[in-house]
Amino acid sequence: MARTLNVVPFPAPTKSAASRPVPVRGRTLLFRVDNMHCGGCLRTVEQALAAVPGVASARANLSTRRVTVVTEGSNPGNTEPLLDALRKAGYAAAELGDDGLADGPSDHELVKRLAVAGFASANIMLLSVAVWAGRSGQEMDPSLQTLMHWLSALIAVPAVAYAGTPFFSSAIASLRARSINMDVPISLGVVLATGMSLYQTMQSSEQVYFDAAVSLLFFLLIGRVLDQRMRRQATSAAENLLGLVSPATTIINPDGTSQRVATRTVTPGMRLLIAAGERVPVDARLAHGAAEVDESLISGETVPRKVSEGEPLYCGTVNLTGPVEAIATACEDNTLLAEIGRLMQAAEQARGHYVRLADRAARLYAPAVHILGLVTYIGWIWTGHGWQPALTAAIAVLIITCPCALALAVPAVQVAAVGRLFKHGVIVKVPDGLERLAEVNTVIFDKTGTLTVGEPRLEDPASHDDATLLLAASLAAASRHPYSRAVMRACADRGLTAVPAQEVEEISGSGLRAVAGGQTIKLGSAAFCGADAGAGARPTLWLRRGSDTPVAFHFHDPLRADAADVSRRLRGLGYEVELLSGDRTAIVEEAARACGIDRWEAEVRPDRKVARIEELARAGRKVLMVGDGLNDAPALAAGHASMAPASATDITQTSADAVFQGARLAPLIETLAVAKAARRAAEANFAIAIAYNIAFVPLAMMGVVTPLIAAIAMSASSISVTANAIWLGHRRLKDAS
Repeated sequence: MARTLNVVPFPAPTKSAASRPVPVRGRTLLFRVDNMHCGGCLRTVEQALAAVPGVASARANLSTRRVTVVTEGSNPGNTEPLLDALRKAGYAAAELGDDGLADGPSDHELVKRLAVAGFASANIMLLSVAVWAGRSGQEMDPSLQTLMHWLSALIAVPAVAYAGTPFFSSAIASLRARSINMDVPISLGVVLATGMSLYQTMQSSEQVYFDAAVSLLFFLLIGRVLDQRMRRQATSAAENLLGLVSPATTIINPDGTSQRVATRTVTPGMRLLIAAGERVPVDARLAHGAAEVDESLISGETVPRKVSEGEPLYCGTVNLTGPVEAIATACEDNTLLAEIGRLMQAAEQARGHYVRLADRAARLYAPAVHILGLVTYIGWIWTGHGWQPALTAAIAVLIITCPCALALAVPAVQVAAVGRLFKHGVIVKVPDGLERLAEVNTVIFDKTGTLTVGEPRLEDPASHDDATLLLAASLAAASRHPYSRAVMRACADRGLTAVPAQEVEEISGSGLRAVAGGQTIKLGSAAFCGADAGAGARPTLWLRRGSDTPVAFHFHDPLRADAADVSRRLRGLGYEVELLSGDRTAIVEEAARACGIDRWEAEVRPDRKVARIEELARAGRKVLMVGDGLNDAPALAAGHASMAPASATDITQTSADAVFQGARLAPLIETLAVAKAARRAAEANFAIAIAYNIAFVPLAMMGVVTPLIAAIAMSASSISVTANAIWLGHRRLKDAS
């Protein structure tokens, strides 16, 4: 079924003002900030951007290292002040280019530094073992021991300078901006450990810790490489969408010659030549002929869609047949693919309840961390220990309490969940949509366009002979009425080509009339055609030629292929299912019976739907309203959560929290399953972050945990929450489709 989706630049506001911030009219800019590693970094980046005049809002996502900036209407969107503010705050940023992508940090540099740290730590460890073995056996000469220490220094100092550069440069930039990020205590620990060891070597002391300093960097780099690679796996699906746009396109010039040009230069109205197996470069309309396209990218449907002349082709979909010609209708930022990307980025960058909770915790975390470090240092001095063990314990506390795991706990899950749902043809549009979908226990369906395909079909077309069908189609070709299109579709399905009648007159509210062969032919209502409609409730179109007996064409709106199965599965999962429709009683009853829905109402006005949802809410039910987004808009807004089919209306203008695409209802079950799994994963990540701190902070304060062990534990906690999010994106869910 062809779908027309009109794309607009910004999503329209939905739900109430309390839960749906109204977008500020202005420009939306997207930046990549690669050295944003912790919750403190996230907060500093947002505050630095928010202080720039003309910025309405700034939202950072730690898991994707992306920052979305919305400027006010009067601001032209100049990026230089924003980039300058980030530089002053100590962060290197880059605006995403026209293709929506920016060159990210390569693992290559980190891996090289990791290799140097590993090689150095292994060799220093061998020297340290020799020293400690000789010391325990009292066989090593003091001068030889000093030589061993100097050899360790010769290996450690250049290794620390090279392997520690990512941490040192980040710490220096942060201090210049008068802030403290996680790399400051790390750098301090490494520099102090190395400096103290050099001092002790000069004094021929036995207390040398070159191995600890280099090993600390080695394990920190392991954690950072693994963390970066895992974040790349959990990265934004919206970002990856733009990589599917073909960089070059073949256009057909007015003289009939073809030319390969950059896709960004294509404008609406240009004629395109799309080869077999090639992605459609922009939104277009098939010029002539027919084609099959793979729309799984957009709709989640694996079955190719047949496209006829004049029907739309969407950017990013794949032409599966031979070369076809198309006319560009929307380009660059105005394509459906670009709009889907914007909606997904809005959902990934947004602040739901759990994200706001983590942000508040991270804000309290920073002062608490430094207070704990200071208390640890003073406590060790007060109990009679020297400044060296006191400082070592304080550094371990500063490293162990970095709030990376807490800051990543929810954003990583949110990105993974949104990306997984997109693969199933579902677009989550609002900040707390997944959180509210996870709380649903009642599902209310609209009928037309939701449980049904929303497109009338000719009932029992075999009961009409070819001549009758062709005659009806010859008049129907002059109208865009849904019943007329259904007649034309039935004619095409039978392989017949109708010749449009000449001088067809369309009479509003009645039907179509034409004169052929000296006879008046009518196609329309029973009264218009002089037919006896009877008492039947079925929608009917009548055809009458001259004084012949009128012929009835009955229509029905078929249920979606999996509507009954989805209803059954929802009830099996413990959801209460209801059907509220404005259609006639007999039709609604038939649909409810076919889907096994016991609680249904027919001829329901929009205000009655809202009243029913409010009744259920007062009874403690959390309602998911599933409707087409037009007359159901009040009910969608009244529900605890809401979903709408994308074929119903513009995906940016529905009042729904999520939009599902394709001809099936199964994505609804997948959405509910992923929402619940995302809530469990977020809670598990909070538990990991809290348990990690409860277990290790007291041990670090007591001196049991060294800076080296603290670095390993900190990296492990961050990797754990990211891995948990990645698992959500790939594992099989029991309740999912």
